[in-house]
Amino acid sequence: MKIHEYQAKEILNRFGVNVPRGIPAFSRKEALDACTLMGFPCVVKAQIHAGGRGKGGGVIIVENIDEAAAAIDKILGSPLVTKQTGPEGKVVKRLLIEEGIEIDRELYVGIVIDRQTARPVMMASTEGGMEIEEVAAATPEKIFREDALPGFGLQNFQYARMVSALKLTGESAKKGIVFLRSLYNVFRRTDASMVEVNPLVLTKNGDLIALDAKINFDDNALFRHPEYREMRDISEEEPTEVEASKYKLNYIRLNGNVGCMVNGAGLAMATMDIIKLHGGEPANFLDVGGIASPETVSKGFKIIMTDKNVRAVLINIFGGIVRCDRVAQGIIDALKTSDIDVPIVVRLEGTNAIEARNILAESPLKFEVAETLEEAAKTVVSAAESGVNQ
Repeated sequence: MKIHEYQAKEILNRFGVNVPRGIPAFSRKEALDACTLMGFPCVVKAQIHAGGRGKGGGVIIVENIDEAAAAIDKILGSPLVTKQTGPEGKVVKRLLIEEGIEIDRELYVGIVIDRQTARPVMMASTEGGMEIEEVAAATPEKIFREDALPGFGLQNFQYARMVSALKLTGESAKKGIVFLRSLYNVFRRTDASMVEVNPLVLTKNGDLIALDAKINFDDNALFRHPEYREMRDISEEEPTEVEASKYKLNYIRLNGNVGCMVNGAGLAMATMDIIKLHGGEPANFLDVGGIASPETVSKGFKIIMTDKNVRAVLINIFGGIVRCDRVAQGIIDALKTSDIDVPIVVRLEGTNAIEARNILAESPLKFEVAETLEEAAKTVVSAAESGVNQ
């Protein structure tokens, strides 16, 4: 789960991480009042779930009330386009008004889970203000990392090495160790999947301040943190993904024309890979998990078909806990109650797969049944390209 910058900074502040003074605003009047209260110069910042807001024109320094009004009118209620929003952008519904900071240097620090080592890893760079992906691609030697030790977390010597890599000295180095330790405490105590401060600024008087902040939470741990769950802004999320989550379906919309329904994240990745291998483009990632009942299959179809780009659908189910014959009956029941006018390709393998194929073969409904994943991929890509309907 993602939250806004102002919410992330509220959390950082609770854990003793230095952040600028700021006031969230949800209307033009609230924003103007916040600017007056904050004093000038101050910063008007768009609040959306996407990075690159500064480059997109969503962060403006204002010197007086007239400039503040112009900046607020420009940002609030308008779509903001960044690299992470796509060409359609996201409409800005919230602002953060912050005090101006005299910056000496911009740094980067972030904490994520390294999936290879299954450990938290803290990354830091002297190239703050840039997207970390760009730094990794152009100058990977400027990214420093320290892995947290299982059961122990990050140790003092690791914080010291990180501070040295960031070229902090004297009092700033001492403040840096305190800052990094507090930041890791945020990551650990909130069950976050990512905590990022970019830029982390060194001010003219030697203080370290999180000028921007991003926190993503592990959804599976939110039951322990109801106060964070309440920070969710559904308006920032893809509506079909929100709808899918109500039925415990994992759905991510993509840019292709082949709809995919599978059970299991690994199978979903393999299915999308083989579709691309045969020249197609997946339209989505839809994982029904171990609940492939007629109801979930039907709802899955409806969610897939909300995407007008879908020209064919591939159902690829491996029957383990879920029996293939039950899935087959679910597919038939779903098609009877769903208005589907694109080709459907079905590949079922595993428990009761033969019985499932017989059920599908005896059905009066029109769909292609494939025995192998490669055959299924070739068939669905061909169907999507030809645009032949049922």
